[in-house]
Amino acid sequence: MTDYLIVGAGLSGIAFAETALKNNKSIQVFENFSQNSSSVAAGIYNPVILKRFSSLFQAQEQLDLMNSFYKSIEAKLAVTVNHKIPVLRKFHSPEEQNDWFLASDKKNLCAFLSTQIVAKKFNCIDSPYGYGEVLQTGYVDSQLLLNKYQEYLEQSGLLHREEFDYSRLEVDAGSVSYNDKEYKHLVFAEGFGMHANPFFNHLPLDGTKGELLIIEAPELNLDVILNAGVFVLPLGNNLFKIGATYNWDDKTDSLTAEGRQELIDRICEVITCKFSIIEHQAGVRPTVKDRKPLIGTHHIHKNLHILNGLGTRGVMLGPAMAKALFENIEFGLPLQKEIDIRRFKLS
Repeated sequence: MTDYLIVGAGLSGIAFAETALKNNKSIQVFENFSQNSSSVAAGIYNPVILKRFSSLFQAQEQLDLMNSFYKSIEAKLAVTVNHKIPVLRKFHSPEEQNDWFLASDKKNLCAFLSTQIVAKKFNCIDSPYGYGEVLQTGYVDSQLLLNKYQEYLEQSGLLHREEFDYSRLEVDAGSVSYNDKEYKHLVFAEGFGMHANPFFNHLPLDGTKGELLIIEAPELNLDVILNAGVFVLPLGNNLFKIGATYNWDDKTDSLTAEGRQELIDRICEVITCKFSIIEHQAGVRPTVKDRKPLIGTHHIHKNLHILNGLGTRGVMLGPAMAKALFENIEFGLPLQKEIDIRRFKLS
């Protein structure tokens, strides 16, 4: 009997797959590639919510685990996916500088916010008030990570590139059966596709559409991630990822003229040089209104589990949430109430 059937091979699915494999568990993974939020994600990790100057829940623990997790994957796949570069928050006024210094003095933020104003000048960016540097930041190349890890799973005979058919799932007290094969546990890591899941679609997964641009700007000499109303992420070869929009009504991954124009308008407020648009991307982030993940076990079927709701911070949250769910299933360690799906009552 196989230990785990995992539905979904996005950021959350591969985080759980790798966690299970590291613990000598057998797995099979199903992925129909209907959801693309993981593949188009910018992959930026940042322990601070800069709009509100607040730290993320268990930020340092998540960062430490994330760095160890991706280092192990990089060694396993002989690829580099974790790029550690600063995030600079552009100041627009002396008041914003003052707010930054007040925040950097807080106990939960002092490890993440530098107290030195960055006065460096970047080509084609007007910044009379300088920048604040967020520490312990960078980005994970999510597209490369997914491609290489899915390739590894496929070469190992562990990946099924097909749609999961819920009607063919049989759930018993001690196991689940799918396609006449038995598994001890099933973990759903479907992202926004959870809405089609008859076992967990009662959960309040909202979904927020985001659109991004990849631009080419040869005059923009930027070697940091810039936060200035939009983020500007350098990709090398004069390419930059620009994002992102937030649309709470449109639940499709269709590209829109409105989203494209919003990003063009916003980047034109940040940079003064010419640029050309190379690519336009869109995806629906698996978000929850309380901004916490959806982790846990079905209220009736104790071998059905969910790992979802990682929102905009999948590369940072994924390893920690996968570890929490795995240890809850295997060792009975309780989930933090903030992430446990039991915080939502059944309707």
